[in-house]
Amino acid sequence: MKIINVTNNHRGLVREQLRNTDAELVEVYSAGNTDVIYTKAPSHHEIVVSNKHRAIRPDERKQIKSFFVDKRIDQTDIDRDNISLIETPNLIEISIPIPGE
Repeated sequence: MKIINVTNNHRGLVREQLRNTDAELVEVYSAGNTDVIYTKAPSHHEIVVSNKHRAIRPDERKQIKSFFVDKRIDQTDIDRDNISLIETPNLIEISIPIPGE
């Protein structure tokens, strides 16, 4: 599965997130029919994964989480003991606290 940065195609969403939340960075990614919104705020990282057509498969969840948590986010910026996950069939939210915040 390829995870492609498509942030430029979602300027309105990015603008609204930056305007209405504490986010400092908003990026949008596509993995086929699965969309991923990554946000970084002063106290945490958020990864929202959604698929409007079908349930998110366990292998997709694992690969997307690994892409961000293991590769994309600076490891000193992750409080691994307090990562929280909210999961429904078509939507996953991963909240990753920043240590010391």
